[in-house]
Amino acid sequence: MSGRGPARRGVLTAAAGLAAVVATAPGARAAEAPGSAVRRSRWTTSWATAQTAPTPADTVASTGLTQGTVTAHVRLSAGGQVRLRYGHAFGTAPVLIGPVTAGGRPVTFGGQRRAWLAAGASLTSDAVAGMRAAEHALLTVRTELPGPTGPLSFHRNTHASHEVDGVRTTSVFLLTGVEVTGAHGPVVAVLGDSIAEGVGAPDDSGLRWPDQLARRLPGAAIAGLGISGNRLLLDDARFGPGGQARFDRDVLSLPGLRTVLIHLGVNDLQQPPSQTDPALVLAGYRQLVLRARDAGLRAVGATITPFGGWSRWTPELETVRQRINAAVRTGRVFDAVTDFDAALRDPDHPERMSPAYDSGDGLHPGPSGHAALAAAVDRRHLL
Repeated sequence: MSGRGPARRGVLTAAAGLAAVVATAPGARAAEAPGSAVRRSRWTTSWATAQTAPTPADTVASTGLTQGTVTAHVRLSAGGQVRLRYGHAFGTAPVLIGPVTAGGRPVTFGGQRRAWLAAGASLTSDAVAGMRAAEHALLTVRTELPGPTGPLSFHRNTHASHEVDGVRTTSVFLLTGVEVTGAHGPVVAVLGDSIAEGVGAPDDSGLRWPDQLARRLPGAAIAGLGISGNRLLLDDARFGPGGQARFDRDVLSLPGLRTVLIHLGVNDLQQPPSQTDPALVLAGYRQLVLRARDAGLRAVGATITPFGGWSRWTPELETVRQRINAAVRTGRVFDAVTDFDAALRDPDHPERMSPAYDSGDGLHPGPSGHAALAAAVDRRHLL
C-alpha cells in the first residue's frame, strides 16, 4: 500500500506537463543545465502544510477562482532568507501564479513575477530579495490567481486565519512551504493526523505541539504535515492519501530534511473500517522507516495516544493500541521512540488521556496536552 507506482506515474505525467507549460508560458526561460557536482541544499523548510483534494463541500477549493487573491499568514520556525514553494498535487490543469508578495516584498520565479504551476507538480520561487525573516515570525504571503484556476489543491484547516478575497478562512490554497537558509538546529518533518494539525489548540494561538516544539529548539526548522483524519494505511476522499501514499511527496521532497517524526495510527484504529491487526500497522511503520533511511533520514516514531473517552473507542481497539505501542517501545521499529502515550495518559485509567490534557472529546489534547507532547520529544533524537 505504499502508493509508489501511482505516485511515480503521477510525477512523470506532471513533469511532462510542466515542460509543456513552461515552453508556452509568456516570458519563459530555458532551464540551465545542471552542474556535475551534487550539493546538499542550503534551504530548509521553516513552515509547511500537506495538501488534499477538495470535495464538493469545499466551495472555494472545488470551484476555484478567477481574478482572486489568497492570503496566507504563516508562523515560521527557523528564520533567514526566504523563498516560497507552491504545489498542486491534486490538480488537473496548470494554474497561473502571481504576482506574489511575501512580507510585502515582490516574489519572482526565475526573475518573472508570474509563473505556471503544473498539475501534480510543485513550483519554487527565487529567494525574496532584501528580506530576512526572524525566527518564529508571522509571514504574510499574498498570491494573486488570474484564473480561471479550476479546482485548487489545498489544506482544509490550518487552525490559523488566512483570507480569500479578503474573507477569513482557515484554509491555505496552493502554498505548501516557506523555506529559509537560517536553520542551525534540528530540521524535522512531522507526519501526522489531526493532533499534529492542531485540533484541540485554539486557532491562531501558536499552541499546536509542533509549534511549541519549534520554540523549545532554537534554530530548529519544523515542517508540520498533519492532516485531520489521516491514516497510515488507507486513503480517504476527505482526509487525503494515507501516510504511506503521501510520504514521498510530503516528506521526502522537503529540502534540507534530517529527521521525520511519525505520529499516525489512531485513525487506522478508530475510523471505520477499523484496523484490528497490529501486524499491518507495524508493517506500515517499517515501510516508512525503510524509505526514510534510504533517503538518509532518521525516523522517529511516536506511540499512539489514548482515546478512551472517544465515541468509537472499544476495549478491543485498546488491546490493538497497546500491542502496537509495546512493539514500538522495543526500539526495533524506529530509529528512536517518542512516547506520546506515556506523556498524555491518565495513570489511573491508561486507556484515557489525563483530564488535565484532554480537550474534552477524549481523542484530541487541549493546549496543555499539546505542551506535554512537545516536552516529550527528546532533542537528541532529532539530530
